[in-house]
Amino acid sequence: MTRDDILDAAAQVFRHKGFHGASMADIAAAVNVQKASLYHHVSSKQEILLALLDRALETLTEHIAAISAQEISPEQKLRSMIRAYLVGLAANADLASVLLFEHRSLDKKNHVRHVPLRDNFEDLWRNVLDEGVAKKIFALSDTSLTVRAVMGALNWTLTWYRPDGEKSIEEIADEYSDFILKGMLR
Repeated sequence: MTRDDILDAAAQVFRHKGFHGASMADIAAAVNVQKASLYHHVSSKQEILLALLDRALETLTEHIAAISAQEISPEQKLRSMIRAYLVGLAANADLASVLLFEHRSLDKKNHVRHVPLRDNFEDLWRNVLDEGVAKKIFALSDTSLTVRAVMGALNWTLTWYRPDGEKSIEEIADEYSDFILKGMLR
């Protein structure tokens, strides 16, 4: 058993029971060890939660940062970022669920430590929108608000998307991109 095994199991447990509903005993059972054995690798449930949130943001940021650094139009960047983000959420559903729904369970000290990572992630999106505004491709009055609206729509997908559903995550991403970039008006 490794720390990564513990984190993988904890992500599953947190996704199904919620942070507050999960216990260290639940996590130990998921990795098939005694609860005391967990404490050789982690000191608390808070430590596990913070590690999961960091892992999720680092993974997503890595993919999105690579796209945002490309020499392509802001529209192409945004389309690629939406696709990469949704594919990443779907491929890492347990981890993504913890990121999206359990971050509020961080204690104050860990929350303060986590917020800059979240802000850096949001900045990647905002920078692409700002670039599009500067190049007169996007007509936005508040890119921060737009980032939150886009993130809200994309994040909510995790609650209803099914891999065996009618559309693939890539098809959903493409339709979202069309909707977001073209708007609803003809």
